[in-house]
Amino acid sequence: MTDGSTFSPSDDPLSPNHNLEITMEEGSENSEQLLENEGNDLENECEHVLENEGNELDNDCEQVFEIEGNDHENITDFDTTIVDGENGMSQGKNYLAPVVGMEFESYDDAYNYYNCYAKELGFAIRVKSSWTKRNSKEKRGAVLCCNCEGFKTIKEANSRRKETRTGCLAMIRLRLVESNRWRVDEVKLEHNHSFDPERAQNSKSHKKMDAGSKRKVEPALDVEVRTIKLYRTPTIDAMSYGNSNSSERENSNHMDQSKHLNLKKGDAEVIYGFFCRVQLTNPNFFYLMDLSDDGHLRNVFWIDSRSRAAYGYFSDVVLLDTVCLANKYEIPLLAFVGVNHHGQPILLGCGLVADETPETYIWLFRAWLTCMSGRPPQTIITDQCKALQSAIAEVFPRAHHRLCLSLVMQRILAKLGDLLESEPFQTALNRTVYESIKIDEFELAWEDMVQRFGIKSNECLRTLYEDRERWAPVYSKDTFFAGLSTFQQGESMNSFFNGYVHEQTSLKEFFDMYEFIVQKGYQKEAVDDLESRDTNPTLKTRCYYELQLSSLYTREIYEKFQGEVGMMSSCIGITQLHAVGPIVTYIVKEREGGDVNTRDVRNFEVMFDKAGAEVRCICSCFNFKGYVCRHAMCVLNYNGLEEIPPQYILSRWRKDFKRLYIPDLGSNNVDITNPVQWFDHLYRRALQVVEEGMSSQDHYMVAWQAFKESLNKVRLVAADKHV
Repeated sequence: MTDGSTFSPSDDPLSPNHNLEITMEEGSENSEQLLENEGNDLENECEHVLENEGNELDNDCEQVFEIEGNDHENITDFDTTIVDGENGMSQGKNYLAPVVGMEFESYDDAYNYYNCYAKELGFAIRVKSSWTKRNSKEKRGAVLCCNCEGFKTIKEANSRRKETRTGCLAMIRLRLVESNRWRVDEVKLEHNHSFDPERAQNSKSHKKMDAGSKRKVEPALDVEVRTIKLYRTPTIDAMSYGNSNSSERENSNHMDQSKHLNLKKGDAEVIYGFFCRVQLTNPNFFYLMDLSDDGHLRNVFWIDSRSRAAYGYFSDVVLLDTVCLANKYEIPLLAFVGVNHHGQPILLGCGLVADETPETYIWLFRAWLTCMSGRPPQTIITDQCKALQSAIAEVFPRAHHRLCLSLVMQRILAKLGDLLESEPFQTALNRTVYESIKIDEFELAWEDMVQRFGIKSNECLRTLYEDRERWAPVYSKDTFFAGLSTFQQGESMNSFFNGYVHEQTSLKEFFDMYEFIVQKGYQKEAVDDLESRDTNPTLKTRCYYELQLSSLYTREIYEKFQGEVGMMSSCIGITQLHAVGPIVTYIVKEREGGDVNTRDVRNFEVMFDKAGAEVRCICSCFNFKGYVCRHAMCVLNYNGLEEIPPQYILSRWRKDFKRLYIPDLGSNNVDITNPVQWFDHLYRRALQVVEEGMSSQDHYMVAWQAFKESLNKVRLVAADKHV
């Protein structure tokens, strides 16, 4: 049986991997101190490897980590340059500063690269820690740090040797991925001391840099360092779907390593200027640029903190809006779109892409997935495209990939121009697609339709039929859509930027109005929240289900549900078909169109589990729209249930559910020697108090009092130190 928990955002905690052993190397007396507020023990140099959805490092699977705050860290498998408004360019002349996502063929390559980079800047390095797989000597990860990391022990402090350690935090963290590649997954560039090239030249790490290791790194500089060369997946041949849009898009997009964004003069400055400007007002704004080997901009991805926070509540269904690509707009824009508690579309990230190859989409999806803490959507809806299908299978293997039904219907009509004005054909098509209840009904009706209108040999229809399980409603009854796709005749999906972005819209025009479009969406959601909270819906029936949900659902969702309640009157009979233990199957007869003629009566099977109060209708309204249908309510009422069971009242639609659009608080692990992490942790916690304090005047007063008391306590600590 379907229940509500299936469709709510996953709250599964990330769990540590216990198959790693930690070793300390090269005099690392000081261990990082991890402050864990959730009751975990303090551990020295313990590398907590987070696993997502049960995948462990034992399987050498690719791990996706969350980006926190301004760290702007990402994991990806492409030639990538990560840009933020704070770190700027590398200080080195030849060796680019390390960034998260760099990969090397071996641990030695990674060590030699960081050693060369350090030597050029004027500091030395050492291995702070490394770890191996349990019961094995195979190295799995390591932390390389500045030689000035930490401080002397008490024993060393009594010696006459000059103090050279300053507690410097500069470091890189390396991890073995896919058995044969070493990836940088954490970087700290800032040093708290001046560089001394002459002393660094005589350090242990630079002395043991032999000529062989130098030659191994330096010749590949342009590939391995300057452009941050990362591994790419093999090119997947794009295949035509047999329709004009798909064919043109895919046949023209075979892999071309020199492919890059078609930017006009000044467009690059517009993009970079926009990102820098937004970061000033939105510190958690994140963007990623994909550069080719020759330095050309290929792809761009960006997302703000609110979108990342919203995904925590609405991660069940995501639609990839590729209208601009499909219609050859001037800007190659695509958008990740979700649906909020009012049933309104919300933006969950944007991208500009150079082409529509599987490789490009894989880069984009991995960038987006990393921002979303490695949590894939349950359902992802796209246009019909082989490249998309390949990329989704690669990055979101567990997600339900479905095609946007309204786009499929538009494509069918566009390819059958001769029948476009044929009312009998459109009637047959709509009945086949929208009114088929069972799979055999759909397949028989489809065969009858193509035979009747002489279109059986049409290539477009043939390929669509082969892919019918991705778009025909009758095959998607177990897939949750939250109303984001259309399953009723006459419904259609609009682009998120519909009305703002047109075929000739330039990049400058788009970025000039981007913030206005996004803010307008935020304002609409705030107004809808206010109206849902402060208005009492008018009841239209005496059904208690209507009264029950009038105090729970947001106004927009309640009005849709109210329509289902009103249509209960068209259900004219309930008959028990059979029973197996507590599970009973009923037939609900519904009269359509208000005509008493028996030809307009349809039968709907509804299964009801008396033990668990679970109900499921063959029309699958709950999966398609997120609330129970009239047929299910008739069966609940028939069995004496006065309320709709709680598992069918999804929290994603509730108006009394408090949603805080702040960055995910993530882990409570804080390196107590790192002031940057102090600030980040305190800032995010304080922001949570601010958000909740704004919900009412009473909340505001409590929050304000708490801030004052906290500030006084902090000042007392400072005063005690001066006594």
